[in-house]
Amino acid sequence: MSTEQTGTTEGFSYALRRTLDAPVADVWRAWTTPEQYGRWAGAAPGSVELDVRPGGAWKATMVTPDGQEFPLTGSYVEVVENRRIVIGMDVPGKASPAIMTVELGELDGGRTEIAVSQTCDTDEERAMTEQGSTMLLDGLDGFLSGEARS
Repeated sequence: MSTEQTGTTEGFSYALRRTLDAPVADVWRAWTTPEQYGRWAGAAPGSVELDVRPGGAWKATMVTPDGQEFPLTGSYVEVVENRRIVIGMDVPGKASPAIMTVELGELDGGRTEIAVSQTCDTDEERAMTEQGSTMLLDGLDGFLSGEARS
């Protein structure tokens, strides 16, 4: 596993890259299977619903380390199996969803490069979403490298 991450602060955008010791198909399943997603993303048990197709809805209730719960909803903007997911996230008080892009690239040795990026409205929002995305990648990495997968 490569733990290299790069943050970009161009405008209010960020991009994180990481090399995972798992094949692209396993990484894709982790992002697109409710049971797997719930285990690594910090979601409340049974709260994840994923209709992974353009226009399909998703929802999950995320649980913070101190036990607070935050329901999240959205829809998929673009889905290219084993390559790219563009996810719209509903944000209270905003007319349009926040957009996060997840891109997967196959590397030698059954590894995957994952890139997560997002553009935000403010520097504060960018800092918070970048921290959240880093936590997601940490959870995904841990799940793929050690936890039993279904």
